Amino acid sequence: MEKINVLLVDDHAVVRMGYKTYLGLSERIGEVYEADRGETAFQLYHQYQPDVVVMDLSMPGIGGYESIRRLLQRDAQCKILVFSIHNELIYVTRAIKAGAKGYITKSNVPETLVNAVCLIAQGGSYVDPDLAQQLAISMISDQDEAEKIKQLSPREFDVFCLLANGYTTRRTAEKLCLSYKTVCNHTTAIKEKIGVETLAELSLFASRQGLIETQ
Repeated sequence: MEKINVLLVDDHAVVRMGYKTYLGLSERIGEVYEADRGETAFQLYHQYQPDVVVMDLSMPGIGGYESIRRLLQRDAQCKILVFSIHNELIYVTRAIKAGAKGYITKSNVPETLVNAVCLIAQGGSYVDPDLAQQLAISMISDQDEAEKIKQLSPREFDVFCLLANGYTTRRTAEKLCLSYKTVCNHTTAIKEKIGVETLAELSLFASRQGLIETQ
């Protein structure tokens, strides 16, 4: 049986170490490469050509969504499994729309990760069952606000989420490794696209979509 090589992309070293160890326990998994951000993942993917990329969404630099886009732009056959703490439907929708083959949350048992990786490596797809059910329902009764969020570019969405969760413009710039002016420009575009004028309205909008993180 040919083993599956995996590229694990997460900016937390402890998280990578834990899941790399667990993946290594499966006889179906071969090499597990590590990257701490999208830019590094892009380089390592080109170097090692792994069978499956397991990627977090919340990372510094270009972020998860843009990483998905760039990997698929380089190789349309790239198989990406999103592995995130976020269980809100908007994250799942955007990841699948971006081209990911699967989506599971970190609250799942580790065995789910191995099963999802193996299924995707074989050409299939895997979405957490609870999220898949919500996804099916949302496709039937889509909301106007969700449609507005879909208009945001990957980078605008990253900025939107940080601002909605109380980050200042400067902190957002530092978190995403962008210039202050770039974040200001993104903020203006975001407000126009979703139809709000203030950051308070932006946060309320995000709250209705389940995008406010609880501590």
